Amino acid sequence: MDLKQLNAFIAIADLKSFSAAASKTGLSQPTLSRLLKQLETDMGVELIDRYHRPLHLTEAGAFFYDKISTILTEIDTVTSMTQRLSAPSAALNIGFVPSVLYGLLPEVIAKLKQSHPDIEVNLKDISSYQQIHALKSGDIDIGFGRFAHQDPWIQQILLRHERYLVALPKAHPLADSDEQRLIDLANNRLILYHQTHLPISTTAIPIKSSNDQPSFEPVTEPLLHLFAQYGISPFMTTTVSDLQVALGLVAAGEGITLVPASLKTVRTEQIVYRRLLHENATSPIYLHTLKDFVHPKIPDLLSAIYQVYERRGITYRKQSFASQGKEY
Repeated sequence: MDLKQLNAFIAIADLKSFSAAASKTGLSQPTLSRLLKQLETDMGVELIDRYHRPLHLTEAGAFFYDKISTILTEIDTVTSMTQRLSAPSAALNIGFVPSVLYGLLPEVIAKLKQSHPDIEVNLKDISSYQQIHALKSGDIDIGFGRFAHQDPWIQQILLRHERYLVALPKAHPLADSDEQRLIDLANNRLILYHQTHLPISTTAIPIKSSNDQPSFEPVTEPLLHLFAQYGISPFMTTTVSDLQVALGLVAAGEGITLVPASLKTVRTEQIVYRRLLHENATSPIYLHTLKDFVHPKIPDLLSAIYQVYERRGITYRKQSFASQGKEY
């Protein structure tokens, strides 16, 4: 069994066709057929049923595919990380979620470049979930996200918690009150915009079934999760693709939403932002990077972050990343 055989098997299983797999891999169909047959002979099992079109996996093949595809992905990740460890990129590639860009990120990058004029920084707009794959593939070196991740390849530090504000149309009846409670917002249409959901939640909300008996489902959408922590389920919700669309609907009077406080200067002609009374109504900001490879410029980025926090009077706990037993 070797990598050529395994990659041939994965390509055939994914595309369910020798001809399509040949086009993808650049190998001839006879070569792919030979590699698959060698793999099956080595293992002593049939992995792909060749007598049906499109091709499909045998029961043994489906089990093997599920396990070996994970292993091959890890091999690709290790290979990429080893290459980067040997020759780190001169540029620092930073992933970020859009809401962070409205906060202190521009100030942090300006401070980093002021302290290190020769540094090259590339910024990429990418969701918290997609950042994990981008870190492993080498597309980014570090990511600013809103969610913690449980991934064996990733390490993260919590930079700070940012309070949520309620975004209301200026003509909304609640706009005259400086502080809001979640219970007072429950009868409004809540606009949801998060691309990444929380891990499986222990908080659940009642969902009516066909026999009118409520069943309980876990809440993983971040805003609904916040409401559910107080036993509240919004009257109506609308899900949109991103934060800007959500604020556009608020400006049009189509609902309300909750946003990190750093967005309080966006669309102020049509929207008012009001403080939530709940102390735990916050959105965290995490910094993610690989466990076994920390880009040489990341300590400089962390230093710039903490300098900006100190200048702004933001409370934080100074932390660092570890790589191969060293602290960065």
